[in-house]
Amino acid sequence: MKRRFITLLMLSLSVSMMAQMKWNQSYQQYFDQYKDLAIEQMMKYRIPASITLAQGVFESGAGKSELARRGNNHFGIKCHGWRGAKTYHTDDAPNECFRAYKNVYESYEDHSKFLANGRRYSNLFRLKITDYKGWARGLKAAGYATNPQYANRLINIIELYGLYRYDTAKSYDKFFARHAKDQAVNGILHAIYAFNDNYYIKVRRGDTFNSLAEELDVSARSLAKYNELDRDAVLSEGDIVYLKKKKKRVPKEFRGRLHYVRPGESMYSIAQLYGIRIKYLYKMNRLSPDYQIKPGDGLLLN
Repeated sequence: MKRRFITLLMLSLSVSMMAQMKWNQSYQQYFDQYKDLAIEQMMKYRIPASITLAQGVFESGAGKSELARRGNNHFGIKCHGWRGAKTYHTDDAPNECFRAYKNVYESYEDHSKFLANGRRYSNLFRLKITDYKGWARGLKAAGYATNPQYANRLINIIELYGLYRYDTAKSYDKFFARHAKDQAVNGILHAIYAFNDNYYIKVRRGDTFNSLAEELDVSARSLAKYNELDRDAVLSEGDIVYLKKKKKRVPKEFRGRLHYVRPGESMYSIAQLYGIRIKYLYKMNRLSPDYQIKPGDGLLLN
């Protein structure tokens, strides 16, 4: 009877936690940013990408925790004889020693080695790569975290965001994985999105081509050129900035459609929206560069 009561209590707690957990934009941006890095690690070390992502987002507060911002530590790994850079933070005890890294990639790589080389985690590598529940419970049982709900938290994150789908991935986007390797910027990076055989970010308040160039490892001159702007152009929050030269044509799914101009839109903003160079948008519609569009106009996307 006592065992049955405990089982029902744990089930109730798990259901309650799932009900309380809601979709979080910051979490989704984190997964978009680092999923390819997690898949790369999975292919090297046989750790489920879903587990790596769930641990990373939970331990780092979606990359916004003090440890993540100060030391790029996304997994809460303490020093444990670490000979590299260190940072100090109050966790289970005041002023504890934590590992610090040059970039997020180093944190992911060290997390993988920490599990792969740790004797107490060896049994986890006998599980199927798709057994994220077994991995989550095994990490808790091996003492990775002191939170009694740690395994349930990881499982709920994986299921809410569908991270398990990455555990069967056969390839990954090398640009996204390299982005995390090249950068030594503290704190959460801009989320990078893929569209029309290109990549783009959304401008935050205060961004300039110079500041973006430092983060993205692309020259400010090139970024401005790719986006058909002067290098000293003022960027506004929410603007789209492409990381490669834009295409001549819109993606296949938009071809043959009309784009109806909305208030505040320009030929340039519409070209950015579809990831094409502005001169080809004019050419598609047989318009001269001095033509002034107005709300309600229908522009061909072909």
